[in-house]
Amino acid sequence: MARTTRDWQSLVRGILKAELKRRELSYADLADKLRVLGIEEDRRNITNKIGRGTFSAVFFFQCMEAIGCHIIHLDDPK
Repeated sequence: MARTTRDWQSLVRGILKAELKRRELSYADLADKLRVLGIEEDRRNITNKIGRGTFSAVFFFQCMEAIGCHIIHLDDPK
């Protein structure tokens, strides 16, 4: 059965949240780490983006780089 757009949004949101949890990082921590890379995102904006799951691939990869995640498992993190 094909996944819907919402399914994909849920999957990518779950992957990002799982990686943050593995590293015991909050959204505020993520904002700090993004700032080091020259990316200005505040905690509130990050909370909204991740909550909706509608962020860009660029934002996803910026987050992965910021938290030091170099291997992404595409399995459903639930």
